[in-house]
Amino acid sequence: MNLSAYLSRIGFSEAPRPDLATLQALHRAHLLAIPYENLDVQFGRPLNTDPAAAYEKIVGRGRGGWCYEMNGLFGWALSEIGFKVTRLGGGGGDPGQVSVLGSHLVLRVDLDEPWIADVGFADGPIEPFAFSDGPFTQRGFEFGVESLSDGLWRLRNHQFGARPFYDCGPTDEAALAERCVWLQSDPQSGFVQNAVAFHHNAEGFCSLIGRVLRVITPAGAEKSLVVDADDYVRTLRERFDLDFPEAASLWPKIVARHEALFASPPATK
Repeated sequence: MNLSAYLSRIGFSEAPRPDLATLQALHRAHLLAIPYENLDVQFGRPLNTDPAAAYEKIVGRGRGGWCYEMNGLFGWALSEIGFKVTRLGGGGGDPGQVSVLGSHLVLRVDLDEPWIADVGFADGPIEPFAFSDGPFTQRGFEFGVESLSDGLWRLRNHQFGARPFYDCGPTDEAALAERCVWLQSDPQSGFVQNAVAFHHNAEGFCSLIGRVLRVITPAGAEKSLVVDADDYVRTLRERFDLDFPEAASLWPKIVARHEALFASPPATK
């Protein structure tokens, strides 16, 4: 990795050191600079769990990425700085759903105590959080960590989060790679069904799921609809720092998905 190029990509100008203050600052800088997005999945472009591929895409081409890319790149950078990083598997996210570890990549960073770093959970914490049970608040958003059975734990997302939680624990690279393939290829995968983008900002988050734009702060969420393909490209550029004109070709698919989900039921006599 060209660490200097990565630090420039996230606007980090200080000398990085393997300490908590640096970890917090890097985590925040990464999320303020780089959007979460799955547009390559929508174009059918294969993705993998290799941090080098994420580096080429995010640093080399100025794109964003999903969890395998975002946390893959971040974990690699942390290791280059001298942090002790362990890749963990996450999964779940819906009440009653069985967690399949590997559907989400999470990083454990060991300092004097373990910390969780996760720049790949879309609208999750903007800074690392302690690996211990209990609630915590960041920027007015309330989260929580809960120990589960079999050595697993759960992150509970804030009330406006796109997903309410994920479960996490030890996994292996084969499980991560297998789920990475499934998530971008199976018709039942939400990443196949929907174009998504998320981005942190000074007040909170923006999310774009299909044509629904949400601007989220601790006070609430404001929702609006993207009106056409040009507006979609403009929204990606202005709200998500994604200069990606070819995304306009996704618009017919996005509209069709929106109509399928939100079409009015037939009138009854």
